[in-house]
Amino acid sequence: MRVLFVSYPAIGHVFPTVPLAWALRAAGHEVLVASAGDALEVANAGLHVADVSPGFELEPFLQSTVSELMARLRTPGDIDPVDGLTLFAHLNDHLADGIVRTADAFRPDLIVFEQIFVSGLIAAARLGVPAVQHNFGFARGTQLRELTVSMLAETMARHGVDRVPDRVPTIDIAPPSMVEPERDGWSMRPVPYNSGAVLPEWLLEEPKRRRRVGVTLGTATVHINGLGPVQRLAAAASEVDAEFVLALGEVDTTALGELPSNVRVVGWVPLTALLQTCDAAVHHGGAGTTLAALNAGVPQLVLPDGADRHINAEAVRDRGAGLLGTADDLGAEVLGQLLWDEKMSAVAREVREEIRTMPSPVSLVARLEELAR
Repeated sequence: MRVLFVSYPAIGHVFPTVPLAWALRAAGHEVLVASAGDALEVANAGLHVADVSPGFELEPFLQSTVSELMARLRTPGDIDPVDGLTLFAHLNDHLADGIVRTADAFRPDLIVFEQIFVSGLIAAARLGVPAVQHNFGFARGTQLRELTVSMLAETMARHGVDRVPDRVPTIDIAPPSMVEPERDGWSMRPVPYNSGAVLPEWLLEEPKRRRRVGVTLGTATVHINGLGPVQRLAAAASEVDAEFVLALGEVDTTALGELPSNVRVVGWVPLTALLQTCDAAVHHGGAGTTLAALNAGVPQLVLPDGADRHINAEAVRDRGAGLLGTADDLGAEVLGQLLWDEKMSAVAREVREEIRTMPSPVSLVARLEELAR
């Protein structure tokens, strides 16, 4: 079986699909990922990747084509859902030609498309092959798919597609106790993937001398919104009996100045490996980061700043597995609650156990094989 994965051109969207791609490869199937920009990083997972738009960079593209829309989406406060849908449709339309071209050449038996990138569904309809939607977090994908498709009539016509299926099997990696089920949902365990690395010695040391908090702002937020939340956390850290590990990636942290002795800046380390050594997490609310913390069974303080992050943060808060806050909340009292609230820690562990009972990616391979027959 030949399987084409299609994803939004960003790491946070393509990485959640890697475990299923691995499972298919391990079963002997041929897998190709079609995307662009930062999502090409998925090649480091040992997967073959097609660059559908060579030279594409997401942020410059958005600023040069829909700058006013981006300004609205990044303004604090409620986001107009139509703005988000317009952005998704704009990106799908721009990359659809390359995705369809790749699909035509690869001739897949099945297309798996990440929930925002419905151009994969259009390519499947053009070829007459089945498609499966792969969700990446807590945002529900069925209505999102339907609304985005409704804005792409010209894109579909350009590729000879009159309509796409109304019912699409949907792989849902969110813990069932934290979401409304998808209409055609197939539950699958979220297996965090954030690339491999040679782990630093300090991360492998045992035992820890004090409690540890992992702090990350994801792959995009810190470059767009700066280090404000980290500065507030660093100012409060000296009042908390814990170690704070700032995993901020390739970011210049000199503006933070001299940090307290219990704050460690480590650049980039695999988040899954870091959180396995932590007692709590502070982050921006990205779906992958939220699920990684739930996988680790640690309470989390989520500081959402746009996109689907408020949805993820609210899911964590409503389940009782963490706190929803803003950068202004980053004081010693809130950090202490995050570390020593036993009820919250117990709920986080409860969700970790729930995740362990969800069907593995390997268990879905037979269903996908049957669908493609």
